[in-house]
Parts: sequence; C-alpha cells; structure tokens
Amino acid sequence: MAETGKEEVGGGNEVNDPPEWGEDATKDLKNGGKQMESPVKEKNLGLMKTFRASLKAVSPMTLKNKRSENTDSDQSQASNSPLRPQSSPSLSRGSPSQSSFRSPKAEKASVTRTMSDSAVGITGALAKRGTSIRQSLGLSTKKHKQEPLQPVTEAMSSSKELISDSVASIDRVLELRDTYTLPEIPPLPLSVMEINKLIDMEVLEEAYVNLLSLRLELQRDRQALDQEDCPIELVHKEKDLSLLYGTLRNKMSAIIRNSSAQPSHNQELLVYVAQIILEEEKRQGDPGAMPGWREAWRDAVRDGARDTLKKVHLDSREQKASWLAVHLGLLGKAVVEDLERVKTELLSSYPADFKVFETYVSCHHEAVGEHLKRLLEKVTELKDYYALLDFIIHRYPSEKIMGSSSLQPELKEDQRGLSLDKDFLNQIKVKYCNRLQADMRTSLDRIIELENEEMWKERTKPNIDEGIYSSHIDMDIWTNIKGHVQGSGRIDVTLEQKVIRTCLEELKTFPKREHMESFKNSCPIPVELVQKEIDGFTTKLSQSVMEHYKTDVKPFLRRQMTGKWFSFDEDFSQLISRTKTLSEQTIYMSPKNKQAFVNEAHFFVVKEYVSQLMKNNYSCKNRKNETAATKITNQWEEVKEIFQEMNSTSEWLHPVGDQLSTIIGCGKRDIKEKLKPLVENYPDIRKSHLSAVLFFRGIKRGSRERHIILQKLAELKAKTGKAGNKEHALFNEIQAADNTGCLPATTVSCLSFIMPDR
Repeated sequence: MAETGKEEVGGGNEVNDPPEWGEDATKDLKNGGKQMESPVKEKNLGLMKTFRASLKAVSPMTLKNKRSENTDSDQSQASNSPLRPQSSPSLSRGSPSQSSFRSPKAEKASVTRTMSDSAVGITGALAKRGTSIRQSLGLSTKKHKQEPLQPVTEAMSSSKELISDSVASIDRVLELRDTYTLPEIPPLPLSVMEINKLIDMEVLEEAYVNLLSLRLELQRDRQALDQEDCPIELVHKEKDLSLLYGTLRNKMSAIIRNSSAQPSHNQELLVYVAQIILEEEKRQGDPGAMPGWREAWRDAVRDGARDTLKKVHLDSREQKASWLAVHLGLLGKAVVEDLERVKTELLSSYPADFKVFETYVSCHHEAVGEHLKRLLEKVTELKDYYALLDFIIHRYPSEKIMGSSSLQPELKEDQRGLSLDKDFLNQIKVKYCNRLQADMRTSLDRIIELENEEMWKERTKPNIDEGIYSSHIDMDIWTNIKGHVQGSGRIDVTLEQKVIRTCLEELKTFPKREHMESFKNSCPIPVELVQKEIDGFTTKLSQSVMEHYKTDVKPFLRRQMTGKWFSFDEDFSQLISRTKTLSEQTIYMSPKNKQAFVNEAHFFVVKEYVSQLMKNNYSCKNRKNETAATKITNQWEEVKEIFQEMNSTSEWLHPVGDQLSTIIGCGKRDIKEKLKPLVENYPDIRKSHLSAVLFFRGIKRGSRERHIILQKLAELKAKTGKAGNKEHALFNEIQAADNTGCLPATTVSCLSFIMPDR
C-alpha cells in the first residue's frame, strides 16, 4: 500500500503515505499485489462499469439532473453489483473498513471480498477517471511545451479570449455555488481504500458522501450491539473512519493552501471544500464528528500566505547593500498580487459568511508580521532599521501596498495597517537608537581624529571669524545630527524624540573626549574659545528642541477655554504628556543650559494658557463661570507641579492662574476686591486684558459692573505705580482681543448714577 499510495494518478499531486488502517485492512492490502484466481475475477468487468458510472457524478449539477432518472436503475444495479451487495457491508466486504468488524447477528451470512478485488480492480478505472475529472475541472495533467510567441494581433485576440473564458469560469462557479445541494448519501459506502483513492484524486464530493455513509453504517453497527459490547473490529472501523476524515481534511487544507497561487486550478474545487465545511458544521452534534473545520480552513489560508512570502527573493547583505529595501518592495508587491487573485478569482467559490477577503487580509497581515520578525534578526545597520520602520508605518498601509486601488472597495480603511505588537515596534526603535548612538560615537571620534591631524599635528593656525577662533566642527556635528532628527521625524514623533535624546546623551561626553583640559595650562585662551564654541553648538541644539516642543503643543493650548473645553480633557492631557517627554530630554543637558531651557518652556506654557482667556472665544452663562474656575484651578495645579519637578526657577509665574480663576469664579460684586493681588504681581496687566477676562466670566460689555471693575483696575495701577516688579513682565507678551461694540466710557459713567449697585 505504501507504493500504491505514492503513485501519481492522471498527473495529480503526489500523495502522502496512507494512514494506518485497521489490522484486517493491512492484511487484505498485502494480498492486493497479486491478481487472485477466483470467481470474483469474472465479475471485475461489471464492477469497473458500475464504479465508473458512480464516478460520473463528480459535478453536483450532473448529479442533480440525473438523480431522478437513474434512481430506479441504480437501485436495481445496487442489488446485483459487487459494490452494492444486499447484505450489510460490514458482513459482505473484505475492505479495510468493512472487514474490520462483522456483526455477530450476520456472521454466517457474510460474503468475503478481499482488498485485491477492490484495490487492484479499481486502480486503473480511478486513474482514467481521475484524468477525466481533472480535465473537466480545468486542471492540467501534464506540463505542456511552451508555444511559440504569437503576433501582436493574435496575442490581443488571445488575451480577449482569456478574459472571456475567465468571466465564463466565474459564472460557472457562481452558478455551482448558488445551486449546490449535497448528493444523496449512498445506502452502502465504498471501501476504505476506495474512499481514500477518491480523496487522493480530489474527487471530494464523492468521497465525502461515502464518508457520511460509512459514518451512518458505524452508528448502525454500534446501535446493534449491547451497550457494553465493543469488539476490536468496531474499534478498527472507528479508527479507519477517523483516519479517512483526517485525510480528507489534510487534502482540503492542501487545496486551500495552494488556492491563491493556482486560483484557476481550484475555483470549482473550492466550492466543494466550502460545502463540506458547512455540512460538517451542521453535523457537529452527531457522533463521530470532527471539530474545528472553519479553524482548519483559516490555518490553511494563513499557511498559503506564508508560502507566498517565502518565495519572495532575498539577497544577503554581502550580495547587495540595499538588500532589505529591495526585499520589502518585492514583499509588498507579492502581497498585493496574492490578494488581487483572491479578489478576482476565489471570492466566487465561497459563501458570504466565510468572509473570505477579510480572512485573507488578516492572514497576510499575520504572515507579514512573522516574516518581519525573522528579518529583524538579520538587520544590523541603521539604514536597514530605518527601511523596516518606514515599511511598517508608512509604506505597507499606503496606496503602494494595502491601499492599492486594485484591492478596493473590499479592503476597508481600518484593515490596511499591520496588527503588530507595540513591543515589536518599540524593539525596532530601540535597536535603531542604539545603532545610531554607536554610529554617532564613531563619527565624533573621526571628527576629533581629523581635527588632530589637520590642526594640532601640523600646528596649523586656526581661522578667526569676527575676532574669535572659528572651526567647522560644530557645523559637521550639527549637520550630522540634523539629518538623523529630520529622518526620524518622517517615521513618527516618538522616534524623533528618542533620536534627540540619544544625540544629547552622546554629546554630553563629547567635550571630555577632546582632551582639552591637557592644553588648558599652556593655552588657556584657545581652550576657552573652543569650549565656548561647543557651548554655542549645544545652545543651538537646545533651541531646536525648544522650537519643536512649542510647535508640538501649540494646537493643544489653542483649544483651551472654548465650549468644548468644559467636557473634553484630551488636549490638556496631551499638553502634559508632551511636557513630561520634554522633561525626560532635559536630563542629559548641562545644569547651565538646562535651567534656561526649563524656564523658557515654563514661561511659554503659562503665556499661551493665559492667552486663551484673552481671545473672546467663549463667554460663560448660567453659572458656568464656577465650573470654569474649578477646571482652571485643577489644570493649573498640574502645570505648576510638572514645572516644579523640572526645577523651574520662575516661581513668579505660579500665582497668575489661581488669581485669574478666583476672578472668574467669584460673584460680580466681589471681583473688584480680588484685583489687588493680581495687579501687584503683574503690574503690566492692562484694561484690555481684564476686559477679556470679564467677557469670559460672562459680564457683558457696556454693563455697570464692567465699568466699576475696570475703574478699580485703573485706581490700583495708579497707586502701584513703579512699585510692581518690572522684571516679571507677563501680560506685555500677551495680546488681548479688540473689545469692539462697547458703549462709550462717558455713557457708562452717566448710567452708573442711574443703575443700582448690585
């Protein structure tokens, strides 16, 4: 059987070794190698004709059309055919499944049929029928010799014919899928080896209904026995059934696995695969049912996606410097082509509830993620880490791959990206930064070597620019770092921040590696000038980081003090988060540079936050001023806390938020009494600033309360005079909105004598 199981029938795929059948089946199979001289031999011609007739029902449409007209003749033939004896198949057959168990009630009436009769007699018929079946399904039995190239006009005509044939093929598949009904289950199943041969030849429908028949026969045999009686023959029969089901599932998985690579080969065959899965799901509660059919289908789809990716060409680093970038380009192309074939040729084979395209997309995502993890093990250079990150974050979900128009509209927007673990992305980013730091250290060492060779060894006189020594070192370093920062920024913000921190950390030790201290005694002035030059470079880098931070948080600050601000905290949370990230970046700064940097960030956040009150974007009504005051107080505490942790020395900025929230939250008559601390701490506050705060508070323009409060401000500023701290200028940096539409001051003054003081 080992040799028989491996032969190719009608150009079909190579078959795996058959499963381990029951003991009787093995014995019968050994006798199959010789043609036995017996009366059974004389009946072989009738057996072959009957079995050929049974195999003509490969197409369910043929079955459906001929089932009614052949019912009577089939029943009469079943009584005379060696494949359809009148007695129980368990008693009358010598096949592996049917000879494994003989019912005690019918032991005397059994007619033994050895495996040689079925296996030897049926092999030739199945081989011929297998060729016919493959041709009917559009399957090739041989590799044809390549035809000579045709003229352009003939090629165009041929292309149109191919398209027409493809459309016709899809129409046939759709009709087959939509009109499919399972053929009647035969009352008596074929032998185990016959069913196995059908599975091997991919005659799945015929094999499946015979499996169902064998399952029913096993149930009848089990019911015929006493509850505790379970002879060894029945155990063998159950094992044979289980092995046949496993063989069927393996064959179906192989078909599914290869389906996207050979779609035209499998279109109609996949209809039977899908229907068998549906039928088995309906029978999950029946005895002997095998679970997990849909899961096995998905596993086969994923394995097919893995096979696709394994075929993508991959050079080694030694063969090509751009090995990874080229491979990732080919990888994306292979994924698109595979999914295009699924969309155009495989969807028609499955019912809608299989969600075929979504499953194939998900499985390709999974396979690509696994593939990228294996690639990461080969990556050692900075450019390759960059190529990997760019592929994952930008190229893969873009129009070049998963966003391709050829995959629309089936592929939805939220299905484009890879569902990778966050830890995996972070792992690549960490490796990227570690490689960058090592490269930067090498680069800085080389800069020092060049400076030593060009300047110190040759005792070359340094350049002097505007009265100080000038060197190209700072620009060399700056250009190098700027390139890395800009490149990482094109990936995403988090990588850019990691790169900036990495550069700052490496620069921290750079002055010490110049060994300037050894020249300080003999050349104090040049050493001091070099140190200043390095400090100037560090300042430029700090300014760049600060500008990036300001640009990053401005949108979140501008959405404060609006109607949405009352119930939406995400913008303020982002402000705090980005500020904490900035705090982490300052760890590697020198104390002198760090202090100025932190104070500048503190002033910027306070100024921009307070500025939102001056824009007349919102006016509190229905006592919302109290809610607003509470929210400002809570947010201000977070702002103060984070800058205290950063060791800001600009404590003079702390009171302004609390004092403004007090004015916003108190009663109208109490506001004028709350102005004094604000004016003393910030004497640069003007009438336009307070007018904007009152507008936010809900005090309308032209009202008597507004006039009284502004009058009080003027009095306090006149009394304070020069007593206020002029160094603490906050409101001078803040522009208030124009208060248009106000009544003239004289009118308000006159009305104040008429209107009561509330």
